[in-house]
Amino acid sequence: MKTKSHYDSPLGGITLITDETALLGLWFDWQPGYADDDSAVLGDSPTIGAAKRWLDEYFAGCIPRTEVPLRLEGTPFRKEAWALLRKVPYGETVSYGGLARRLELKRADGRRVSARAIGGAVHRNPIALIVPAIGSSALTAVSPVMREALKTKIRLLQLEGVLKQTERMDVDCESIDRIWRSTR
Repeated sequence: MKTKSHYDSPLGGITLITDETALLGLWFDWQPGYADDDSAVLGDSPTIGAAKRWLDEYFAGCIPRTEVPLRLEGTPFRKEAWALLRKVPYGETVSYGGLARRLELKRADGRRVSARAIGGAVHRNPIALIVPAIGSSALTAVSPVMREALKTKIRLLQLEGVLKQTERMDVDCESIDRIWRSTR
């Protein structure tokens, strides 16, 4: 059974979808059509709880330490691209071209990979933020197609300290741990 929940972030609403064992999707509400899964019922689960804790840590400006079980469903190429995205350290950036070169080096058959193909895979990433995507630190090149995506990207890069911002939240990351432990 799939479970669906909502999270209010500083950048707008986020929809989360899980099954019994893993997070299947995490999308901003402004991403049209991504979270339209009628088979998911509203509710809570341990995986949703872990994902919400990860988001609390992230939006507080901390490097998230909470482990969230993920299941990325897609083509073999997309899975390769998403695996590379997951290796980009918090607060660092890489371009689509940089990811394409990394994938080419990883492959034994010498096949070329285009930056455009990487961009397509990133655009179809079903688990935003946890697997870096448009609007996060994993990318420096974003097509200005979606105004909201660009605004989100800038805010997330500021949150991760890649871009300077005029106001920085002063949050004690250990307090987040204490709050979460006290509510469980």
